[in-house]
Amino acid sequence: MEEHEYYPEKPFIEKVKVESNWGLTAFSIVLFVGVFLLVFNDQLQFVLFLILVLFIHEMGHYAFMKLYKYENVRMLFIPLMGAFVQGTKDKYSQKQSFIVVSAGPFPGLYIGIILLFLSSIYRLDWLLELSFLFLFLNIINLLPIDPLDGGQLFKLMVNRKRDLFLLIFALLSSFTLIGFGFVINSLLMIGFGFIMAIKIRGIQRNYIIRKKLDELNVNYVSTYEELPNRSYALIRDVVIDETSALRKYLEISDESNEDVLASHVNSVLIAPISFDVSKLTKILFILFWIISVSFPFILVLSDFMNFDWYFEKL
Repeated sequence: MEEHEYYPEKPFIEKVKVESNWGLTAFSIVLFVGVFLLVFNDQLQFVLFLILVLFIHEMGHYAFMKLYKYENVRMLFIPLMGAFVQGTKDKYSQKQSFIVVSAGPFPGLYIGIILLFLSSIYRLDWLLELSFLFLFLNIINLLPIDPLDGGQLFKLMVNRKRDLFLLIFALLSSFTLIGFGFVINSLLMIGFGFIMAIKIRGIQRNYIIRKKLDELNVNYVSTYEELPNRSYALIRDVVIDETSALRKYLEISDESNEDVLASHVNSVLIAPISFDVSKLTKILFILFWIISVSFPFILVLSDFMNFDWYFEKL
């Protein structure tokens, strides 16, 4: 007999396709500038430089997401926080994921190094300030802390099922952000750290659910479309058992909630990824990462470039 004779057909989840909306991106940039100038009304040059640095950074992610056929790719700026590019795929390649994540910080970092050389030669204070902004934001972004790009690259190094690793990594990242926020007296940084706590709760929930699914020999590394009806039914039952809020909602709801349950099941699934990056490539990439982050500090601290003229102007 076929599988559907034993288990009901799983609900259909309609994919919502979101086209790239550059009008919305432009509006978010205008809002970003407006809010920033409202708080810091004498920093027009700085905010324009910041927009340029963030835009080039995010365009790196955006371009390679488009190249690798990601869906629902869009770029948005968030006032006083930064910018992000969002996109999804049903199945991922580890190699492509490395490139997509790296395409943001590394080009920006090397643009900053080039501008640093030029500012030293032509002694332009605005060019030096722009180079420092490129360097600062992209070096910070390469720190191995979730949710920064460095954190995403660090997570990509792990090949096996990694829920416990992600839970510990997110927890350490949260403590790091909160602690660093207190040290530099930044409420924004502290806020980021507490926002991470919400993410940690979701990771913990999935860790518990997937652990039970492992005991039941249920494969949850799958797209929703390819998920067998049997696996759907078993995952659905475990999700209900382990999610008290969902269980209470189902008890008081008079409506059919199959769409809600399907969404919860889908959130438990891990998108299939092909691990097509060798250990040697990872080692070479880590060396490149360390050298790239260290190089600007070596340049600034060496006698190769002199910036006394800038401090004299100040």
